[in-house]
Amino acid sequence: MGMKSIQAIIDTPFAQLAVQTCRQSQEFVIGIDFLSIGSRQPFLSSRFTELLAVDIERYLKNPAYRFEMAFLAHGTEFQQAVWQIMQNIEAGKTRTYGDVARELSSSPRAVGNACRCNPIPLLIPCHRIVAKKGIGGFAGHRSGDIFDIKSWLLRHEAGKFDQKTEIKDE
Repeated sequence: MGMKSIQAIIDTPFAQLAVQTCRQSQEFVIGIDFLSIGSRQPFLSSRFTELLAVDIERYLKNPAYRFEMAFLAHGTEFQQAVWQIMQNIEAGKTRTYGDVARELSSSPRAVGNACRCNPIPLLIPCHRIVAKKGIGGFAGHRSGDIFDIKSWLLRHEAGKFDQKTEIKDE
């Protein structure tokens, strides 16, 4: 996402979240990047980021919790359509890139690219879009620490906390 001003670093069990916000008529989350656990000192710069940390804590305790924080996600009309579909997928459920592509008369690759461009993962749950076989990629990664976050989130939402649990497509 480049070097943007970070307004909060929030610890989670799967990563530290580097949060970018902007203020217009109100404050909005405009970006979330994943950092390695312990790589930065956690901080919250405003009441808004304090409330975001509470929102994230509620999600961590209850995966069905729906985020309440205001956010702005800038993207193309197609990306916005994909991101809207993501927001309508319930926690613990998944849809495939192909399912979403058919709904939008597009291609699975285009849906994957829209997922990769999601500036606010977690609040816009791109992890709920999976491959026909397997879980697909995450934030442009197909392996490694960032990719492992997708597995963690899917297990969390499915109520399976054993990190060795295999995610099954629905």
